[in-house]
Amino acid sequence: MSSTTTIRMGVFACGLMVGVAVIVPAMAQTVPVEAGVNGGSAVNLHLHPFLTPDEVTTLRLVASNDQALSLFVTSRTGHAALAVSPDEGFIRDGSAVASAVALGDLPDADAARTAALAACDTARKAKSPCVVVLEVAPAR
Repeated sequence: MSSTTTIRMGVFACGLMVGVAVIVPAMAQTVPVEAGVNGGSAVNLHLHPFLTPDEVTTLRLVASNDQALSLFVTSRTGHAALAVSPDEGFIRDGSAVASAVALGDLPDADAARTAALAACDTARKAKSPCVVVLEVAPAR
């Protein structure tokens, strides 16, 4: 075996180890998802354990009621996501938390998640990074 082959195999093995390290924690953080259709939109609600009962009730209303959903997603032509900080939550003292960000009219689900997470992470004051709690896509 040449030294070039050995180096390539070593780099490949390191890449595999990095990939495993990234994948395992993500799998450990799986949360239940409630999927449904609201008007012309497919909606996924991610039930993170940090959400309070009031927050879950509000998010379920948004996910299932067309008027409530339209407050968060004004246009149903693209994809949307709502991200919140686990430490700050979605609703506190009866009002939406400033770091809770809903963004829509994006070309795909990945773009919606990425944009909402980035905006939430910029606005949050807490240490924990934001997570997506609601995703909206055009129903097929």
